[in-house]
Amino acid sequence: MENRSIRQPGEFYDENKDFTTLDVWKKSREVKLFFYKKVIPNLSAGEKYNLKSQIKRAAISVTANIAEGYGRFHYQEGIQFYRIARASLYELKDHLISCFDLNFIDDTIQKEGIDLIEAAKITLNGYINYVKSKCK
Repeated sequence: MENRSIRQPGEFYDENKDFTTLDVWKKSREVKLFFYKKVIPNLSAGEKYNLKSQIKRAAISVTANIAEGYGRFHYQEGIQFYRIARASLYELKDHLISCFDLNFIDDTIQKEGIDLIEAAKITLNGYINYVKSKCK
């Protein structure tokens, strides 16, 4: 029987390197885990289908879009997904401010979240610029 599995071209493929090795994905994962562990548990039951749902979608979106962009064949396609990931980071920052304003979290948790988001955003902007330089 013929092997019909799709494989990466041998000259380009490194089985030890994928999106999970990117610093930007790692930092974004920290943001996601922060929201799941330190913010979402503090939300009221009334926010279960409102703010909680929005936070979950945005947090998952960041790492998922970085992964999808990494898997795209053309650099320009990837950049569009990285930009969507960046927008989700901004959305999370707004949700974090809302959580603080509504007294679901204290200023210590808010500051920790802002710091994580800013670190991920700076790294993501750098990665976008790096990928853009490959398009030339």
